[in-house]
Amino acid sequence: MNGLIDFIKTLGPARIAAMGAVAAILVGVFAFIILRVTSPQMTTLYNELTLEDSAAIVTQLESQGVQFQLARQGASILVAKEQVAMLRMQLAAEGLPTGGSIGYEIFDRSDTLGATSFVQNINHLRAMEGELSRTIGSLDRIRNARVHLVVPERQLFQRDRRPPSASIVLNVRGALGPGEIRAVQHLVATAVDGLDPDRVSIVDESGRLLASGAGGDEDGMISSSLQERTTAIEGRLRNQVEEILNSVVGPGRARVRVNAEVDFNRLTETTETFDPEGQVVRSTQTKEEATSSVSRNGQVTVGNELPNAQAQEGEEGRDTASLTEEVVNYEISRSTRTEVVEAGQVRRLSVAVLVDGTYQPDGDGAPVYTPRSQETLDRIAVLVRSAVGFDQNRGDLVEVVNLQFALPPQDDLMADSNGLFDFTRDDIIRFAELGVLFLITILLLLFVVRPLLRRIVTPEEKQPQELMIGPDGTLVVETEVPKEEDEEDEFVIEWLEQARQEGAMQASSISKVGDMIKDHPTEAVTIVRGWLDEQAA
Repeated sequence: MNGLIDFIKTLGPARIAAMGAVAAILVGVFAFIILRVTSPQMTTLYNELTLEDSAAIVTQLESQGVQFQLARQGASILVAKEQVAMLRMQLAAEGLPTGGSIGYEIFDRSDTLGATSFVQNINHLRAMEGELSRTIGSLDRIRNARVHLVVPERQLFQRDRRPPSASIVLNVRGALGPGEIRAVQHLVATAVDGLDPDRVSIVDESGRLLASGAGGDEDGMISSSLQERTTAIEGRLRNQVEEILNSVVGPGRARVRVNAEVDFNRLTETTETFDPEGQVVRSTQTKEEATSSVSRNGQVTVGNELPNAQAQEGEEGRDTASLTEEVVNYEISRSTRTEVVEAGQVRRLSVAVLVDGTYQPDGDGAPVYTPRSQETLDRIAVLVRSAVGFDQNRGDLVEVVNLQFALPPQDDLMADSNGLFDFTRDDIIRFAELGVLFLITILLLLFVVRPLLRRIVTPEEKQPQELMIGPDGTLVVETEVPKEEDEEDEFVIEWLEQARQEGAMQASSISKVGDMIKDHPTEAVTIVRGWLDEQAA
């Protein structure tokens, strides 16, 4: 301990302060780096939450002792990345998040035993509205939804019943198409008994009417459906052509546009054909008649007319007649053909294809454009005709044009990636944070720790000692040399510094000579007397 205390005393207050500063800085820097590196990586647990859902989720997390962070004024909750899946399952078991609405979990309460039928009906309506709001809000382009249902209660002894209706307010991302609007209408209509899709009104967050819900809009729906069919036909053909061209000219080096003329007329045609050659016997009726009559010669008397009277012999005449009648009914062959041509048949196709040329690097490595040959364009046109089902009789048109694009193709830097360096956005942010911490550490070591360590390790320079002649004629070494505090002393001239060093060496030599004289005074006196004798001679 005495040696340690002596060593600390020899260091001086300046070095001790420097060592303390270096130690504090190193401890702080490494503690920050360790805490930052070992801290869990936070990721989003839930986003776009209402204040009610955020409060309920925070309560659950605090009760479980889970570390979390709030972002976007409570709309987002961040937790450790490895706990996301487990926490979502646990919160789902608790019915969270509710999406700001109450679903069928309203019937899980134990205080509904004594509720009246009116309260139960209201709760059922609220549950239906909440469940529909959650279902609609789960769609891709819809942030959240609010549903209001009007289900009239059927009265006793009432024959007519008002149909139910619904109104929906949507908060959407961008704009919804007609198909998506009708999908929401049918989704709500099939969930409510007796609700017709035409009686579902939809409004977006800006107050724009998406569906009136007044009914009787069948013509508009048919027109919208036909327009969607046209768009679907054009999109399908365009995708087919682009898929082929991407394999030929490269991804993004071709532009395809398809214009389809669609027949919106619905035609029903009935044809009835009779074939006279195709006769078939349907029925046959035959009638035969035979008659005979006898004529007698002689007078007619009373005796001849009496019963049991013997006929008188005489000459007789007999007349015989027969009649045969046959009726044959024939069925003529007949065929009836009913043909219904639905709307949506393609009348004519027009396909425009724009392809880029080829690029070859020159001597400096700059890309040089080269147009494609006519033979290549003809082959591309043949492929396009085959892909779209080209029909010359209906007037289809396919045009393939080669023009230079405004932007040359960009090299894909990740084309040769084998999956080893495929980093996600979170990984890139993590690496950036570690890089910043490493840079700060290097700067601290270079500009803070290094100068302090150098000051600690570098020994203190001893001040030069000066020799002075005492009153008794002996040499006296002055150990303390006054230090000038002027700012000009900081810029010492090189020759003055060398002179001071030489003076320090001379003072050291004289000090050694003085020590030798003290140790051997007789020999020193003899040497001095010899020098004096030599000078006298």
